[in-house]
Amino acid sequence: MARKLVYFFGEGKAEGKGVMKDLLGGKGAGLAEMTNIGLPVPAGFTITTEVCDFYYKNNKKYPPNFDKEVGKNIARLEKLTGKRLGDPEDPLLVSVRSGAARSMPGMMETILNLGLNDRSVEGLAKKTGNRRFALDAYRRFIVMYGSTAMGVQRKKFDEEFDDIKERRTRVRLDKRKGAVLDTDVNEQELEELIPRLKNVYKEHTGKDFPQDPKEQLWGSIGAVIGSWMAEKAVTYRRVEKITGLLGTAVSIVQMVFGNMGDNSGTGVCFTRDPNSGENIFYGDLLMNAQGEDVVAGIRTPMHLIDLERIMPKAYKQLTQVRARLERHYKEMQDIEFTIEDGKLYILQCRTGKRSPMAAFRIAVDMVKERLITKRDALLRITDKDMEGLFYPIIDPKIPADELKSNLFATGIDAVPGAASGQVVFSAKDAEEWTAQGKKVILVRKETSPEDVGGMHAARGILTATGGKTSHAAVVARGWGKCCIVGCEDLSIDYDAKTVSVGNTVIREGDEITINGSTGEVFKKSLNLIKPEFPDAYNALMKWADEERVLRVRTNVDTPYDAENAIKLGAEGIGLCRTEHMFFDTDVRRIAIQRMIIAEDEDTRKKSLDELLPFQKKDFIGIFRAMDGKPVTIRLIDPPLHEFVPHTEEEQKQLAQKLNLPFHQVKRRIDRLHEANPMLGHRGSRLCIS
Repeated sequence: MARKLVYFFGEGKAEGKGVMKDLLGGKGAGLAEMTNIGLPVPAGFTITTEVCDFYYKNNKKYPPNFDKEVGKNIARLEKLTGKRLGDPEDPLLVSVRSGAARSMPGMMETILNLGLNDRSVEGLAKKTGNRRFALDAYRRFIVMYGSTAMGVQRKKFDEEFDDIKERRTRVRLDKRKGAVLDTDVNEQELEELIPRLKNVYKEHTGKDFPQDPKEQLWGSIGAVIGSWMAEKAVTYRRVEKITGLLGTAVSIVQMVFGNMGDNSGTGVCFTRDPNSGENIFYGDLLMNAQGEDVVAGIRTPMHLIDLERIMPKAYKQLTQVRARLERHYKEMQDIEFTIEDGKLYILQCRTGKRSPMAAFRIAVDMVKERLITKRDALLRITDKDMEGLFYPIIDPKIPADELKSNLFATGIDAVPGAASGQVVFSAKDAEEWTAQGKKVILVRKETSPEDVGGMHAARGILTATGGKTSHAAVVARGWGKCCIVGCEDLSIDYDAKTVSVGNTVIREGDEITINGSTGEVFKKSLNLIKPEFPDAYNALMKWADEERVLRVRTNVDTPYDAENAIKLGAEGIGLCRTEHMFFDTDVRRIAIQRMIIAEDEDTRKKSLDELLPFQKKDFIGIFRAMDGKPVTIRLIDPPLHEFVPHTEEEQKQLAQKLNLPFHQVKRRIDRLHEANPMLGHRGSRLCIS
């Protein structure tokens, strides 16, 4: 590999560019582009996707001289920041982040606070004057490195932390009856926790936690590249039909800290509302937290607008970044940011996932704002966006009293639309039940990337924690799947397979309805209907009419389908299959089945005479709906096999309805059997017979 393997960025200059997504991944290309346009981005470097590609094609080995390139760029980052990895006085800490050319939220790994060890943690404490913060950063690093790089189960570390929180903080918190948060754990408790976490690490790996930052770095790079082929990432690419990528890039970035105290925070925001498309600044924020806290949904965040009240200067800076990014990319952006001791840093930007309703509004609004052309707007609307306009909503005719009496809980409306189904509590069950033809709602405390298969299978997703930018919300929004998060009143018991609010208990298999537009959860299955199209849809369709060269006719067989097709813009009927008219009601089906089963011409003619008035009425309705537009009719050419029942029980029922002996009906149906109805006994073959 003769090509450059590592691209540096920092101090307003980057070796890469935003157009290099295939090589630098979305994250790396975004960091380079944001650096070049002058945004406050921490310095670092990106390892290209070609390294990942080489690694998997060469028996998990790195390219020649790769280690030297990484070493050279670490030295360059140390010189720029004036800090060194592992320095006991003033340590450089970095994050190691994944990033493919296509967005795969939460599917691959990230490790934060790399460079901390037993000596450098004291240097960080001294330099920041905040020992609790330094110990908390070390705690996070041990857990992330142990679980991500070394495969130790995360819950093994969490059990130690939970024990400290429950045992050591109960006395302090009993007075205010509040929940036990990570931020409630004090310096002394963290001092006790860290050796316990290192013991968990040693118990499950057989080694001491690494103190050498270079060993930490290479372990982390290996973990991120290894996560490209993790089951959850492979499943996500299969579900999303993502193919042809080289692999993940790896970005090594100077750490900035949102958990240095009440003057620090971290958040995820969108330059427009990703649900409605409204031109408002939208997002979630956690004070005194690191980035994974927001995405993981382990704490319920505050709204972005609250930042204006808490830190007006940082909020103003962020709104300026918002405007600059939209002008530059001419697209709605998803932004990750951190505020360290009052100073704003932008960690990532990418084209934001949005609901289908929002996709239409954003495209039309950006044309009005002269950011893009009408043609650009049309090219942004995908087949998934069109399909998403047909997602169901709760029938507005349902009385308010009925809704009120069946309200179970209320959470954060993460993805609009509505869904009804049976409650399941695991991704595995969601997949299995869906495969059996059941409609399910996946209920979790929070979702993780391991849940994506079940999330995709479910009709809707409900979580007890998280905000509008949590893993559940981001993934569901990308699929246009109804989702409610941050439903804090829910008490979920995975062992008992129940979810309760107060004394009301819902068990696995019980039916619920979730309304992703309002955040409401109902304890029964409610009637759902299709929504009306937004005004932006009509505007875009008008622009499409101005651009297109093809004309579109519909494929319908009934008056009401013809009316619907006209509403959707059809310019005639390309195929009206007359035999499909007889699927419509039981009376029609019986008449045509009698005609098919008949063994003499008189019975057959009587059956056809019975069908004639239905056909006449249908054609009048179709022609009236088309109002002079062309209609192409295919004369009756039924695949006879499709019109008759296949099971013995159904054949007996048909014999009874036709007042015929069962053996006569069965014999006739057996003679009509077609191995391939597309090449069956009809059309020209029937004429030859």
